[in-house]
Amino acid sequence: MKIDIVSVFPEYFEVLNLSLMGKAQSKGLLEITAHNLRDWTHDVHHSVDDTPVGGGAGMVMKPEVWAECLDELLGLADAAGTAAQPTSETSSAAPVLIFPNPSAPLFTQRDATELSRTEHLLFGCGRYEGYDSRIPDYYRAQGIDVREYSIGDYVLNGGEVAVSVMLEAITRLMPGFMGNPDSIVEESYTGEGALLEHRQYTKPAVWRGISVPEVLLSGDHGKVDRFRRDEELARTNEIRPDLIARLDCKALDKADRKTLMALGWEVSAAHPRKLDR
Repeated sequence: MKIDIVSVFPEYFEVLNLSLMGKAQSKGLLEITAHNLRDWTHDVHHSVDDTPVGGGAGMVMKPEVWAECLDELLGLADAAGTAAQPTSETSSAAPVLIFPNPSAPLFTQRDATELSRTEHLLFGCGRYEGYDSRIPDYYRAQGIDVREYSIGDYVLNGGEVAVSVMLEAITRLMPGFMGNPDSIVEESYTGEGALLEHRQYTKPAVWRGISVPEVLLSGDHGKVDRFRRDEELARTNEIRPDLIARLDCKALDKADRKTLMALGWEVSAAHPRKLDR
């Protein structure tokens, strides 16, 4: 996968050379390039922002600078540097263009899974009060697959952190990225019946007077699996009941139904429904 990132702080992404992401680059699974947006400016101050139209606090990133940068990286500029209409061949090979935006739809595991199958991703990191809203609109009109995502109900200083989060979620799903691919299957938010993951323990069995659950030491894999499944249902019920409500009741086994009913759910319809108590 080829990954291009545009930012006014490209050095931020040196962290991507560490750990599994760095190993994936060494193995040739990933090619990551961070670009400085200011390289596409023409004034002495390398300005990338201006005051918002209509007034208001802060500064907004200018479309002209972004356009020169994105035209080049998307292959939409001819030799004279003017925008050109992409051919169908160019469009099919073009990267997915992604902008973090706190006002956009939430980035989910499903999005990460879909994007992990693409060949080229191009991320644009906003700063200040954000980027001119015409930028994603323009590139959608050129036939580019443009996505805007939020990573949570909060606001950051810039898009760099959000891009790093999305990249972690996306790249770890690529074949060959994880040392043990089975670990991905058992994680939270994985699959159609996504639940929060059960708690994990390691040795020693007793640490500072706290013991791991006895069933985990039993050697009975069936009981261990059932214990972990019940804990997943209980933790999800407590923290993210919205995930319980999305489960397909037809896919639940008898033990799942029993656990959910004990937690106050009605499971005879298409999806679980929380009973009023």
